[in-house]
Amino acid sequence: MDDPKATPSVPPSKPQDRRVQRSRAALMGAAVRLVSERGTTSVPVTDLTEAADVSRKLLYMHFGDRERLFTEAARDLLEREVPSGTGEDFPASLRPQALDMARHFARHRRFYRPMLTGACAYAMNRTLHAFFDALNHTSVRSLYPDLDARTAEDLAQYLTGGASALVTAWVVDGPDPLDVEGLVDRLFRVAEFTAPALKFPPGGTPQKEGTPGEPDQLPAPAQDEAVRAADEGSRRPA
Repeated sequence: MDDPKATPSVPPSKPQDRRVQRSRAALMGAAVRLVSERGTTSVPVTDLTEAADVSRKLLYMHFGDRERLFTEAARDLLEREVPSGTGEDFPASLRPQALDMARHFARHRRFYRPMLTGACAYAMNRTLHAFFDALNHTSVRSLYPDLDARTAEDLAQYLTGGASALVTAWVVDGPDPLDVEGLVDRLFRVAEFTAPALKFPPGGTPQKEGTPGEPDQLPAPAQDEAVRAADEGSRRPA
């Protein structure tokens, strides 16, 4: 007899669930491919469903409308190709991660450019904002663990808005071919002013120094020189 206390086995995935996943993936793949090929988001629903080999009914069932399909395809593409979160070697891992992100946008520029300039621009910008926001919240918390929640949220939002705007302008208006290293250098130069807990030695690899939130001190020789200059200034007649 079977043991009534035995742990029940997990039922296999339903064939219907697998069909749903396949049809969603096919539609998102068709969306990326056709928008990239045509350079516009004005792709007829019929063309999308024919390319994915599914019915119009399935498109509306899964996504509601064509624009939602496009933005979901963009989000799926980002999540599959660009790693999120911070690694154990944070903040040294920031530059490699930023390079992966920039290469992704350069590789798929023919898809993202019409997405950021066409009818989906608002939804696409919100998708980018959410992508950068998740990374920046983690980064701010790692760099400034003693920062109060409200200020940490504000700083993450500030960094998110700037990064999203910079990447969008680069993808839309940057000269061909896109300069991946140049974009990452620009992002880190800006970050040096907005996140002073990071220092950028030659080569561009950020490293955490000192106590988070405290201003950096001058090297000892520079401190001595500053003290002598101040002392001499105080002795001069008014």
